[in-house]
Amino acid sequence: HNIYIIEFPLRKGMVAYMAKLLILESPSKSKTVGKFLGKGYKVVASGGHIVDLPKSKLGVDIENGFEPKYQTIKSKGTVISELKAEAKKASEVYLATDPDREGEAISWHLANVLGIDQSKACRVVFNEITKNVVLDAMEHPRKINQDLVDAQQARRVLDRLVGYEISPV
Repeated sequence: HNIYIIEFPLRKGMVAYMAKLLILESPSKSKTVGKFLGKGYKVVASGGHIVDLPKSKLGVDIENGFEPKYQTIKSKGTVISELKAEAKKASEVYLATDPDREGEAISWHLANVLGIDQSKACRVVFNEITKNVVLDAMEHPRKINQDLVDAQQARRVLDRLVGYEISPV
């Protein structure tokens, strides 16, 4: 059983697909994790949050269940474009933001912005940056934990309501 790999140049409009994309928050962590995972992965960083409530408005729809109205953080436009381009080329996209409710919310925002199917296990969590822990985490992805996302959103909305409505008084 011989396996042959045939390479050919891409024609205009064709996209080269890489194996898998892993998105972390921290650029420095992404370099280390990239070394652990090797050539089958591209590891990049979001630099934290990519969307937030607007700075100049309340950004919370009080009349409709306190729904937050997120918008792209101005300084993250280029990062989002780059992440979208990388996600488009990847066969799979995993989100490895920090293992807390803030990180869970960042993963949820990334999934929404990048069009990642959240019914699939796209979330990877590790509590330390060591080769064994990272490789083990990659073997056990899970779905985004909506309870943690909701907890972060509730805290963010409360912070905004208190800061915007009560602080001036």
